Amino acid sequence: MPSEAFLALLVYAFVTSVTPGPNNFMLLASGVNFGFQRTVPHMLGIGAGFLVLLLAIGLGLGALLSTYPALHLALKIAGGAYLLYLAWRIAMSRSLSDGKGEKARPMSFLEAAAFQWVNPKAWMIALTGMAVYTQPEAPLSSMLIVAFAFAAVNLPSVSTWAAFGSAMRGFLADPACLKWFNIGMGLLLAVTLWPMLS
Repeated sequence: MPSEAFLALLVYAFVTSVTPGPNNFMLLASGVNFGFQRTVPHMLGIGAGFLVLLLAIGLGLGALLSTYPALHLALKIAGGAYLLYLAWRIAMSRSLSDGKGEKARPMSFLEAAAFQWVNPKAWMIALTGMAVYTQPEAPLSSMLIVAFAFAAVNLPSVSTWAAFGSAMRGFLADPACLKWFNIGMGLLLAVTLWPMLS
């Protein structure tokens, strides 16, 4: 892959990883509600799950979904329903957690990894990235380069959202502020479904 193309890929990976979307809104809310350290498994799960999704699409899953539109529709419906469930959970959260036996807990590594498979933004980014940046003359190596680029920028990008949320914990210790913050985060997460529905 030419260096200019690789630089463009890195920019694409960074911009799509750091901009608002389901993962980043959930990390912001998790940083506020559980702190940075307890959100680390969630961040790592996003990176791992998205990497597996990218590789699966590069190895032919994207073509399978194009061949069977009903499968693609079922995935969109399942993803949308799960995303609305997560939005509701965030919106209804009412207290900051210090990690000492509360019922509420941050998303686990496996939950975050699995969520990438029903995350509409993750699918759009992965399908576009593989379509634009893989090269027909070197499909396997260019697919691995795309995966490497995302792996390199994903964790630093998404961790900024969790860090920002963690930094806001002091301000949001007031229950009324926290309530409205979580309602706002839940609504923003639900709004991320709009591109999928249009």
